[in-house]
Amino acid sequence: MAEQDARKQLLHLVFGGELKKLDSVEFRDLDQLDIVGIFPDYKSAEAAWRAKAQATVDNAHMRYFVVHLHRLLEPEVKSG
Repeated sequence: MAEQDARKQLLHLVFGGELKKLDSVEFRDLDQLDIVGIFPDYKSAEAAWRAKAQATVDNAHMRYFVVHLHRLLEPEVKSG
């Protein structure tokens, strides 16, 4: 826990859902979005994203995304 406290939190959201069309980012049903979670760094968010993307590989319309919440919360702060 001390190591994580020493690093700056760079929050990331991982979520996904079924797209209406493969060439858009419009979801078929917003009520069915899968909110995977909020993660303290990109590395852990990417691991969660990979696991979900791999688990849904048979559904071409299913897409998962990583959102850099820290950039939305503090747009003037540059991540290093």
